[in-house]
Parts: sequence; C-alpha cells; structure tokens
Amino acid sequence: METLETERLILREWQDSDANDYFEIYSNSDVENAGAKICKSINESLESIHHLIKSQESWAIVLKKNNKVIGSISLSDINRHDRYKEIEYIISMDFQNKGYATEAVKCLLKYAFTELDLLVVAVCHYSSNLKSKRVIEKCGFTYEGTLRKYSRNLTDSVRYSMIKDEWENL
Repeated sequence: METLETERLILREWQDSDANDYFEIYSNSDVENAGAKICKSINESLESIHHLIKSQESWAIVLKKNNKVIGSISLSDINRHDRYKEIEYIISMDFQNKGYATEAVKCLLKYAFTELDLLVVAVCHYSSNLKSKRVIEKCGFTYEGTLRKYSRNLTDSVRYSMIKDEWENL
C-alpha cells in the first residue's frame, strides 16, 4: 500500500499502534452518521485494524504536525468493474470542519486517477449528513441520485461520482 501525502496530512497503512486513536474515532456515536459501526473496545479496534491492513483498501489519515490519526479513508472495490471504485471517509469529531476530509479526498482522487488509472470514483452519504455532502461538493463530484432506504439502517443514500475526464478538467 502506497503512502500518500498532502500539505498537512499523511495517508498511510494502518498499524497496531493506531488502536487508541482508532478507538477514539470509532467509539463516538457520530460515526453512525457516516455509516460506520461503533467500536466498543481497544481489542475490537485492533481486530478492525487487522481487517483494514488485510484489505489493502484503507488508509489512516494522520496529521503531519503530531502524527495523530484523525480519520480513515478507503478506496474500495464495489463489484462494478476493474476501473470503478468507491471512496469512504471518516474524520474524528474533534477534527471536523478544518478541511481535512476535503484534503484527503482530493489526494485519493489524484492517486486513483493517476496511479491506479481508474475510470470512475463514486462516493455517497446519508441524506442527513450535510458535512459529508459539503466535502463531496467541494471535491467536484457529480450528483447521480438518491437511493431511497438503501443503507443498512434504511436511510437514504445520496450518490455521486467523478469520471477521470472530469477530474482532469478540474
């Protein structure tokens, strides 16, 4: 898994030493607004980290200035075709509204379209998650539609995508 960098962030493979930061992020009930499962213990955090390491699809979002893990971002295969993937991200409540999610998503888009030569990158958010909607809009995704009662919790899922040509023209 390649390590990626922005001005303020490092996107890197998860490590066992990230368990406390992972727990801090995923034990907050707010993660359910992003579609994630609440983590109930450090051991559960370690199990999740091991799964993420094995999948090779998720990066820890780390602040350069203090090496703190503040979130997670993934680029996963959603069984469409080889050049189509979906981004998912979560930023700790304490670090939201500072542009970190936008910075991480833009970095991953560059990697997806240049290094992986993807054709399409998709992203979605629950209809009530207006913070995520704003990140998606700032990154230049195109609204595709709303899948009603689509998510596990029967929440509407608002879907967007970006085609490589669109990214190149941003």
